[in-house]
Amino acid sequence: MEILKHAHSGLRWLVLASLLFAIFNALGKTNGSTPFTEKDKKLGLFALIFTHTQFLIGLVLYSISPKVVFSGASMKDSVLRFFLVEHILIMLIAVVLITIGYSKSKKAQDNGKKFKLVLIFYLIGLVIMLAGIPWPFQNYGTSWF
Repeated sequence: MEILKHAHSGLRWLVLASLLFAIFNALGKTNGSTPFTEKDKKLGLFALIFTHTQFLIGLVLYSISPKVVFSGASMKDSVLRFFLVEHILIMLIAVVLITIGYSKSKKAQDNGKKFKLVLIFYLIGLVIMLAGIPWPFQNYGTSWF
């Protein structure tokens, strides 16, 4: 279980970095004059792959973690509630938004629209994800790595 926790914690940085790369790449290209190249598609795809991999590792941890306790008392404890309900729901919403953004950008015909979809959906997903990460400075936080 420790290796999964470290993988989940370390992969977080690849997820955040890949999302930031995809977002900043799309930021200045939403006017439509810049073609949506294979490089642009791959940046979005790598962010999607890292995000999905992170979510799958998280699901495995969710099923074996001692912090996930299915009882009524868990809802009264902020730490247990965070890991039982809040963290997984927040991350699920973020992953779904990022997936929708990638899918819609693939189907869009206009280059500017492709960049705009990546920018909007990935940015919203990133903000939601940042809100759901158990940062070390929070009472339920984990380590930086």
